[in-house]
Amino acid sequence: MPVTSLGLVLGASFAAGLNVYAAVATLGLLHRFQVVTLPPSLEALAHPLVLTIASVLYVVEFFADKIPVVDHAWDAIHTFVRPPAAAVLAYAAVAGVPEPWRLMAALLAGTVALASHGGKATARVAVNASPEPFSNWAVSLGEDALAISLTWLAVTHPVLALGLGLAIALTVAAVWIVLLFFRLLRGMKRRVFG
Repeated sequence: MPVTSLGLVLGASFAAGLNVYAAVATLGLLHRFQVVTLPPSLEALAHPLVLTIASVLYVVEFFADKIPVVDHAWDAIHTFVRPPAAAVLAYAAVAGVPEPWRLMAALLAGTVALASHGGKATARVAVNASPEPFSNWAVSLGEDALAISLTWLAVTHPVLALGLGLAIALTVAAVWIVLLFFRLLRGMKRRVFG
């Protein structure tokens, strides 16, 4: 699998784990307005129907993600949406390579998306513990900005995205956040229950 394809797969997968609709809409819009040329197998993302659905779902997620209880339910549901969607996108993105490589790309993409999704959901639990809504809104806006900008970087400069190890570093950070959260929970349980 070429390095450019790997950079695209990792970057877009991490972004999809944060906000799959933002990633899909960004990819489709970049292709539609000829900022980039997506692989032929991903050109369907620029279709008006796909763009409309992705954009509408992005708007729904934009607002759902700002409401503390609703965002947890949304994230729980999207545990079963974001990683599979990233895997499907990766599988399509590398259509010109042998089947074992396509399957490896799909598995890698699903894993990266699950890690970023897990990091996002875990961080939101910690942020939502604060009674004021502004930190939740700021984190949500930051996630949206990261999803869109990382998708743009992965498709316009995939080698840079890979070379900097951005997607890999963000995945490691997401896993670290999840582990840190569980360690914190374990410590709280010990203090409460002796």
